[in-house]
Amino acid sequence: MARVDIEIERCKGCALCVDACSEQVLKIGKEINLSGYQYVIVANPDDCTGCCRCAEMCPDVALAVWR
Repeated sequence: MARVDIEIERCKGCALCVDACSEQVLKIGKEINLSGYQYVIVANPDDCTGCCRCAEMCPDVALAVWR
């Protein structure tokens, strides 16, 4: 099973990864990181296929996908 790890403090909440995920694994959370951004959370971890599209889209390299 694939897993997505998010470095919360690197995430700026741009949601490019959310849009890139066809399985709707990610979403913007309600919490705010130390920089004042609402960051991405893993909403549906069991649906992750390990395709890495989310990590490829992230301009801040805040995501890592483990297969």
